Amino acid sequence: MAGFSVQRYAPERSAWSRLTARDSVVRRLDWPLLGSAVALSFIGSLLVWSATRGRDSLTHGDPYYFLFRHALNTGIGIALMIGTIWLGHRTLRGAVPVLYGLSVLLVLAVLTPLGATVNGAHAWILLPGGFSIQPSEFTKITIILGMAMILAARVDAGDQIHPDHRSVAKALGLAALPMVIVMGMPDLGSVMVMVVIVLGVLLASGASNRWVFGLLGAGVAGAVAIWQLGLLDDYQIARFAAFANPALDPAGVGYNTNQARIAIGSGGLHGTGLFQGTQTTGQFVPEQQTDFVFTVAGEELGFLGAGLILVLLGVVLWRACRIARETTELYGTVVAAGIIAWFAFQSFENIGMTLGIMPVAGLPLPFVSYGGSSMFAVWVAIGLLQSIRVQRPITA
Repeated sequence: MAGFSVQRYAPERSAWSRLTARDSVVRRLDWPLLGSAVALSFIGSLLVWSATRGRDSLTHGDPYYFLFRHALNTGIGIALMIGTIWLGHRTLRGAVPVLYGLSVLLVLAVLTPLGATVNGAHAWILLPGGFSIQPSEFTKITIILGMAMILAARVDAGDQIHPDHRSVAKALGLAALPMVIVMGMPDLGSVMVMVVIVLGVLLASGASNRWVFGLLGAGVAGAVAIWQLGLLDDYQIARFAAFANPALDPAGVGYNTNQARIAIGSGGLHGTGLFQGTQTTGQFVPEQQTDFVFTVAGEELGFLGAGLILVLLGVVLWRACRIARETTELYGTVVAAGIIAWFAFQSFENIGMTLGIMPVAGLPLPFVSYGGSSMFAVWVAIGLLQSIRVQRPITA
């Protein structure tokens, strides 16, 4: 990679151990990155509250039900970020085999009686107390860490300039196992994100372009085979058909997208005002606190409010790109690149499906949509980015 210098990898106990009192962890954090993520979660709390406060069937009569839980999820996510920074991405490098094994066991558990189906995807595990987790969200992290560990091992040790073919094959095999399991749930949206993550990791690692083009070709061939063999569920086929022709079934499979576009279009420049959106208060848009939360912003905050969300997401990606560029070890660069690919594609897909330019895939908007598993995962990713920045070499 251009501008990349190799440095031998030396394990460290934690991020704190290598910092002087003059150059503390707090000072070395990327504050624009952290501030943007916090701002997105705060805006998300307001949007989730607006989307759910009048839906008694969801809130059990408590208009603050989702607001409290979203804030709680954010708080837990921030705590997980702090824990990740404290451990450090290099310490987690040594724990990758254990983390990867646990993530595979969790996605396999979905296929047992513990698994539950939500919106057509059998991708959840029910826990006591009415809680649930979506293991595929955490699998995104372990795929990034696992591939980075394999691809960077010999490069960071100074034995190679770029990952060899054997390392790339091992990394792809590591990613393929959980992806196949998640595809069988079926959770097509998560698989799409994982494919983009794999591509981003390969590009950042400096692997031969033959692998990248080969993976793209295999992806196209696999998509055609899945379609021809009828491996997709009926609701997934219907979503793609509605995307190709929005007027196909406006009262059926095309209903969500049509109502989402109406909500966003009615907001104008300044929006109707928080809690004042007719589409939102009228409960015309399904899953508005999760997959379609951007419609609340478009209707009630208008172009300016929705644009602010895009700007904040842009800042997160910009700072992540800067962290990837400034680190001197391939492992950190690849981890950051995988997170960038994840956040960028998932944000584009979520917002794109509300505008009708992408098929509905059931993916949350990072930091904004309601959901514990997704919130925890994205904040752990922020912790990894901050750890990479904190542990970069101290310059005079």
